[in-house]
Amino acid sequence: MAGQVTVGYPFSAVVGQDRLLLALTLCAVHPGIGGVVVRGEKGTAKSTAVRALAALLPPVRDDDGERPARLVELPVGATEDRVVGSIDFERIVQDGTRAFTPGLLASADRGILYVDEVNLLHDHLVDLLLDAAAMGRVHVERDGISRSYPSRFVLVGTMNPEEGELRPQLLDRFGLAVDVAASRDVDTRMDVVRRRLDFELDPVAFGQRYADADAAVAERIADARARLDSVVLPETELRRIAAVCAAFDVDGMRGDLVVARTAVAHAAWRGADEVSEGDVRVAVELALPHRRRRDPFDAPGLEDGAVDDAMDKAAESVAEHEPDPDPDPDGDGPDGGGGAPDPTDSPDATDPSPATPEQSDESTDRRTPSGTNPASIGASFDTRLLQIDGVGEGSPGRRSRARTTSGRTVRATEFAGGSLHLVGTLLRAAERRDPTASGRLSIAGADLRGAEREGREGNTIVFVVDASGSMAARDRLEAVTGAVVSLLRDAYQRRDRVAVVSVRGTDAEILVPPTRSVDVAVTRLRRARTGGRTPLASGFLTAREVVARERVREPGRRALVVTVTDGRATGGPDPVDRARRAAAALASDSVASVVVDCETGMVRLGLARDLARALRGTHVTLPELSSASVAGVVRAAAA
Repeated sequence: MAGQVTVGYPFSAVVGQDRLLLALTLCAVHPGIGGVVVRGEKGTAKSTAVRALAALLPPVRDDDGERPARLVELPVGATEDRVVGSIDFERIVQDGTRAFTPGLLASADRGILYVDEVNLLHDHLVDLLLDAAAMGRVHVERDGISRSYPSRFVLVGTMNPEEGELRPQLLDRFGLAVDVAASRDVDTRMDVVRRRLDFELDPVAFGQRYADADAAVAERIADARARLDSVVLPETELRRIAAVCAAFDVDGMRGDLVVARTAVAHAAWRGADEVSEGDVRVAVELALPHRRRRDPFDAPGLEDGAVDDAMDKAAESVAEHEPDPDPDPDGDGPDGGGGAPDPTDSPDATDPSPATPEQSDESTDRRTPSGTNPASIGASFDTRLLQIDGVGEGSPGRRSRARTTSGRTVRATEFAGGSLHLVGTLLRAAERRDPTASGRLSIAGADLRGAEREGREGNTIVFVVDASGSMAARDRLEAVTGAVVSLLRDAYQRRDRVAVVSVRGTDAEILVPPTRSVDVAVTRLRRARTGGRTPLASGFLTAREVVARERVREPGRRALVVTVTDGRATGGPDPVDRARRAAAALASDSVASVVVDCETGMVRLGLARDLARALRGTHVTLPELSSASVAGVVRAAAA
């Protein structure tokens, strides 16, 4: 491959993202690792690196000879039929042939399956991709057809956390996770810009400049793949892996398996015959950070020194089970006496490309600010499901009922491609059939009926939070915070867009614009100030503006306004009446509403219940909200 010219951006020319390049190459060496999810802000070479890797994979040999490995991109809006394949109903009707057309997973076999914005992909499709990546085959059982085909691929998902996180259950199923960010080093940033401008000026000449470096990486990947089965994982290092995973309190055994596979792949990548402690450390740093996050409010990644502490504990466990003292006290053995590896011993142990500059420490510190942990505040608060009445047509999610391309079949409809409603098709053909005719039932194209499916959608949840002085009593404030955090956690799990409107002082403030990142919502909520008057009217009007803007942005996504207050509006002339009129204006837009009544004490005015009536919404108290026995259906107010 020496001297090969690449048209796309060369893999070796990507600068400042060494950990990303390493994770991608290790998955290329050992696809059984389970893929990699890349989390980072826009413009950090996520997509560029993934596309460049495809050109470095070994060629694929099939029935038609040898071909390059493919990069197959999966659109976020893809249907299940497009992903796994579907029956060609037109051919069945026209000539009686039972034809099955494989989907994108078949095209990705022995290549790369790339999902940009994987956090926006429907959960059941993510599960399907991860199952296929783990098993190496796709099994399709549907509409009387049973098919199975190979699908061994490197799964890569990229995402911007600002657009929302993957649920922890799905994030855990990715083998590796890498957080990327733009370098803060001036020289590195200059190098990135210079290379990109050179590439845009003359892609061919730029590709030629890095062709030899890319060829060297491609050859190294092929050699590592060939070496993989012969790499030995000693009992000592297997114990170290198990001890580290136990120290991190990793759930299940998937983490242990992924660390082991990654360590073996790293050993093969650096040309070794046996896994060392250094290989285990690299594997731990790539495979465990995202498995530490059990709650949407846990900070992603590992705390400083966490890997060192876990490796030290693991070393103690290994030492306890050593049969004899180290016979090589001078540390001349393969691992220098079993201590932490000296990076100078293997200068390119974590460097996937000879052309990549020195690794820079530019990982994003995404830890939540100091202060009270919101997860602990709402830990004992288990909110019940609030869902909007009726059937919507919004983005896939896990809250309210909606017409979707997946889910249970509810009725037959006009056929427009996709899934076929077999019973409906047969009934229509039977209705058209001449009752005096004999023989088999004849099905024409006009008889085809489609399947209307019902699943779940995500909604826009606008929290109107009373942060005024009337809610400032310590016990009440803690209860309100617990409720809001619980509701935010619920919104995170159900893939909603979330906005927070804070009501205090002289006006309402959009504390969090609509976002899928509940991390952002919680962080800003913790920084919000409290006290002062209660301009509830302003809060409802601001929420109405937020809903109106979101309807323009995503017309199919329905909104739910959740107001957390004791209802005691203050400030200005007749504040209670103005709050009711503002609530009625919001109700006139057919917005579903819930009022969470936080009023406590011996004397209760019932003002929150009055606001719920004006909103034509649902009224619940804090104890009722925390009852998970029955899902609450919130009816949208009639226009």
